[in-house]
Amino acid sequence: MRPDDLGAFVLRALLGRVGPEAEADLNEVICGCGFPWGEQGYNVGRTIALLAQLVHNTPAFTITRLCASSLQAIRSAQHAIIAGEGTTYAVVGVESCSRVGRDRHLAENNPLLDPNMTGPTISDVYLPMIQTAENVATRYGISREDMDRYALQSQMRTKRAIEAGFLDREIVPVPRSDGSMFSHDDGPRPNTDLANLAGLAPLLPNEGGRVTTGNSCALNDGAVALLVMSRRRANELGLSPRARIVATGVSAVEPEYMGIGPIDAVARAFAVSELDLAAMDSVEINEAFAAQVVAVAREIGLDSADERLNPNGGAISLGHPFGMSGARLVASAMNSLEQRDGNYALVSLCVGGGQGQAMIIERI
Repeated sequence: MRPDDLGAFVLRALLGRVGPEAEADLNEVICGCGFPWGEQGYNVGRTIALLAQLVHNTPAFTITRLCASSLQAIRSAQHAIIAGEGTTYAVVGVESCSRVGRDRHLAENNPLLDPNMTGPTISDVYLPMIQTAENVATRYGISREDMDRYALQSQMRTKRAIEAGFLDREIVPVPRSDGSMFSHDDGPRPNTDLANLAGLAPLLPNEGGRVTTGNSCALNDGAVALLVMSRRRANELGLSPRARIVATGVSAVEPEYMGIGPIDAVARAFAVSELDLAAMDSVEINEAFAAQVVAVAREIGLDSADERLNPNGGAISLGHPFGMSGARLVASAMNSLEQRDGNYALVSLCVGGGQGQAMIIERI
């Protein structure tokens, strides 16, 4: 399914839930997309708004922070509301790795940032993300067994969530061309065990040999939509907010170690909010690679087996459609807080090119 069509479908489903008054109140559509080209190019936020049949004078723009694009889209909506420019924003995250892909892109590498090109370089921005995971594993002493055990945990927590019907609340069934409905993620591998994972060949056998397809995220397709409003406007429209944004944090690190980006981003969000890890009832760390989740968890003071960490699985099992993942994590965090009767949740992602982003939300 084309990503712009998928994004429009999910946006239309969201607006159907919140009602015509909220739709008429929209100031703007903000779309996060990791690689905005091809079928998800030409300002896909605008094409999604039109395909969702919003009135033509509803503005829209597309923003990329690679893996954290839709988390940044939420942050941009928050900033616009704080600045007094509007009260009501639809946030969409979308990515189709199958139809657009990460490698079939229009970017041309800058030789100063690519050591594989001739001449001097100042950094290695374009290196494969698999290599960054091996780099993190070496620096932080993460073993292949550590990665595989974490990957199994992700699969088993997703399996538990699916069997309990928990993930149904996060999914809008999508009609196929044959009339059937697509209503379940096809990424999870519930029959995974440690023997399966241990038997997988390393992707970079000469560079550490710890990262495999089993302890890495799946690259798949997805779309997500959320409504971000001022509290005052929500009250005026009779809508019941589910959560509020407490604080955000962004960071940058060496591109070769991009997986550790959330460490400083989380610290910055805690500093702004004056909260700490002990106050968090749910912690969502995007599972780009098991190596970086384990490293980040350790560095922020969280055991990687803690039940608060990705309690219903993560990108290793569910997949990582780049532009969709940030907002998907926020939705998952809201659901986890409601499931656990908790108050605060932390969401964070590492970002290609050497960045991190975090957000703290509070259940209302």
